[in-house]
Amino acid sequence: MEMTETDSEAGRMEDRGTRDRVSREILHHGPITASDLAATLGLTPAAVRRHLDTLTDQGLVCTWDPPEGTPRRRGRPARLFVLTDAGHSVMSTAYDDLAVQLLEFLAETAGPDAVREFAVVRAERLAQRYRPAVDAAGGDPHRRAGALAQALSTDGYAASVRSLEERGRAHEEQTTRQTGKQLCQGHCPVQQVAAQFPQLCEAETHAFSNLLGVHVQRLATLAHGEHVCTTHIPLSAVSATLDTRNPTGRPESAPGPDVTSQEEKAADEHRVAS
Repeated sequence: MEMTETDSEAGRMEDRGTRDRVSREILHHGPITASDLAATLGLTPAAVRRHLDTLTDQGLVCTWDPPEGTPRRRGRPARLFVLTDAGHSVMSTAYDDLAVQLLEFLAETAGPDAVREFAVVRAERLAQRYRPAVDAAGGDPHRRAGALAQALSTDGYAASVRSLEERGRAHEEQTTRQTGKQLCQGHCPVQQVAAQFPQLCEAETHAFSNLLGVHVQRLATLAHGEHVCTTHIPLSAVSATLDTRNPTGRPESAPGPDVTSQEEKAADEHRVAS
């Protein structure tokens, strides 16, 4: 039977719909393999690879290389796929241009401190909304991180928690030791805005520390060109009070980047020497 023009158009529309499903699955669960995509979407591996090739040719999807030091499974590693910046832009529905213009106007009329204050207030409101769910997870910071990831995903951040493991040998046996967790955000509704106003990311990281009760470190952000926002959560006990000096999470001055304990120690020694 000869295919009509209407049949051809219907086929193209079906392909676009399937590619949209593939893109959304990568958005919410990337980095992800083709086989996992096929299993989740109920497609054949060949069909998924075909759509991934098309999305790659369009510049919307690319392969992702794990950071150096990430444990790898034995055998040939499977390729992991993530959305490119262009892919994120296609999926985004935020009014980025308007938001940037408003923050630029705020900075020009009220000064850069006003932008920081806005970022802190925004992060505080997010934390207040997420705190009931996070507190219900108990005191363990990693369980709290899982609850936070679910809350973030509800707001469109496509968040998940991944374990970090360190492999070694003890008494001629292979051992695996968990070293921490990573809170990964595959999507950011304000990515383009945060690229111009990093105060949003800084305040958000500070809010995560207060919610989880541990010092966290932001390793990568979508706003800075990475494929995933990654926050490291160490293996550490939750303090009796999340932040006794600053329970609201609002810094007395502008929130700055996280400082490691080694840097804090060095700063103390410098002050004593002075």
